[in-house]
Amino acid sequence: MVRDLDGLSDMAQAVSDIYAERFGIDRDAAWYLAKLTEEAGELQAAWLKTSGRGRGEVDKLALEDEAADLLAMVLLFARWQGIDLPAAMARKWGRYLPVEGAA
Repeated sequence: MVRDLDGLSDMAQAVSDIYAERFGIDRDAAWYLAKLTEEAGELQAAWLKTSGRGRGEVDKLALEDEAADLLAMVLLFARWQGIDLPAAMARKWGRYLPVEGAA
């Protein structure tokens, strides 16, 4: 099972390549941003169902799947834009953590 960010990015890229070829999709800026929005909406819909706030059957697996879809799209977007996510996370979020060894 792949658990590192680079491995997950590689998996997402391979699947996205298959998807784009199969359906003749040009993955341009509009596609990446539209897919991010679509997957965020699907995650929200799944969460609403699991929290009893949406219509339909409660399905924890669907919530997990939609979270995975959104993560995959974030990874694809970052790769497409040349964003080093670990570096960006360290810069943006890491600055709030206490510095080790500081007194």
